[in-house]
Amino acid sequence: MKIRSVRADPRRRAFAVGTARGVLEFPWTEVGPVPSADDPVVEVGPDAELGGEGFTYRLASGAEGTVHLDHVLRFVRDPDYQRRELLYALTNEVRDALAASRRTKRSIARQLGTSLAQIARLLDPADSRKSVDQMVRLLAALGRRLEVHVEASDASEAR
Repeated sequence: MKIRSVRADPRRRAFAVGTARGVLEFPWTEVGPVPSADDPVVEVGPDAELGGEGFTYRLASGAEGTVHLDHVLRFVRDPDYQRRELLYALTNEVRDALAASRRTKRSIARQLGTSLAQIARLLDPADSRKSVDQMVRLLAALGRRLEVHVEASDASEAR
């Protein structure tokens, strides 16, 4: 996902980050250096050096800060971002379990009734097209059990 636009909103003390999914509000308290009435934001925009996946802001004092879109998505608890984070963590756990098991990828593929190419895709941390179900099955084949812990977010507790 790319950042389409960013603007500073001094009244709300936040950045309004425009993406394909809409505008996400990101509070100034989450950045450093922190803008203030004495040191306001004088320039803000998507950062081309980050491929449009972040933004840079400059304060009147000359101090600059950069924020990656992942930081914004984590703060607003974007469901797609949380899914990708979970898949990444599960992939790393599977890779560790495979290394510790001393089993071959071929034997795991045979046990799961799938191909070596599918196992390679499941072991790729950058591939987010896999499902949590596939990762749970792979962990089980490696002798690992997955426990799920669900917590209420701060936003839902306030309701």
